[in-house]
Amino acid sequence: MNKKLSACITGLGMCVPPKILTNADLEKMVDTSDEWIAQRTGIKERHLVNGQTLSDLAGIAAEEALQGANLQGKDLDLIIVSTTTPDMQLPSASCLVQKKLGAKKAACFDLAAACTGFIYALSVANQFIISGAYKNILVIAAEVLSAITDWQDRNTCVLFGDGAGAVVLQPTTEKKGIISTYLAADGSFSDFLEVPAGGSRQPASIETVQQRQHFLKMKGNETFKVAVRMLEEAASKAVSLAGLNYKDVDCLIPHQANIRIIKATAKRIGLDENKVFVNVDKYGNMSSASTAVGLYEAVKQGKIKEGSIVVLTAFGSGFTWGACVIKW
Repeated sequence: MNKKLSACITGLGMCVPPKILTNADLEKMVDTSDEWIAQRTGIKERHLVNGQTLSDLAGIAAEEALQGANLQGKDLDLIIVSTTTPDMQLPSASCLVQKKLGAKKAACFDLAAACTGFIYALSVANQFIISGAYKNILVIAAEVLSAITDWQDRNTCVLFGDGAGAVVLQPTTEKKGIISTYLAADGSFSDFLEVPAGGSRQPASIETVQQRQHFLKMKGNETFKVAVRMLEEAASKAVSLAGLNYKDVDCLIPHQANIRIIKATAKRIGLDENKVFVNVDKYGNMSSASTAVGLYEAVKQGKIKEGSIVVLTAFGSGFTWGACVIKW
């Protein structure tokens, strides 16, 4: 009898652009202060593109992940790119990355689930692996949020950064890899976090540009209240689906939106803070790339070792939320 397949992460990659925007820099741009930003968000700096595109960041992260998995682009069966800020409306970012990698036999598509996108993409890739449809899958979470950030809005411009994380998933019959995933959404909150113009509802016009409708708009206080509850719900559901409880968890990687949200989530879960991975201070909120980059850095820093139980949990515009449990 054939052994059950599971999806195992065999390669990791990340890329953040070299340009850094500090809180001190933002003090010169809008009415804010380093103290206010750090206290309210935990963010000290963020990385921004300077001539690079989303597919550039995604391609660099992908190359590192492929090298870690000892694969080349031609070996890939599928490329999934999670993003809400692609280079252009079409073609897809995944097709542009495919071209960069020479991955001519790979099927390609983009996935839009905002900050939860990496977890959604892992869940989709996991199903392709389990079914036996594909063997070598590249999942990339990449965002260039600086392109949709209103640098005149002091409430939102302090929050976001650009970056990309990538993983290669391959099948294994060993008892490791993705153990469980949980996905959820509630569109009734859709106006809490949105970019109003640029789609078919409000195509670009002189009026939409003048009204600054192509930038991200957020109801911050309302979003905060829902985010903590949903991050905890997603993590708890995924841990339960894995047949585990929180004492089994070695590392929690929450979406890096805000240090207060991260701490409140850890408190609701009852997890020791030393088991919660945080890098929001260095990168700000990179949307779906946050959990992907967090996973990369947690592994590189030795916080995740062979046999570790890792939980990714995220929450984003839509609203979407979800979690994934991995045995490393």
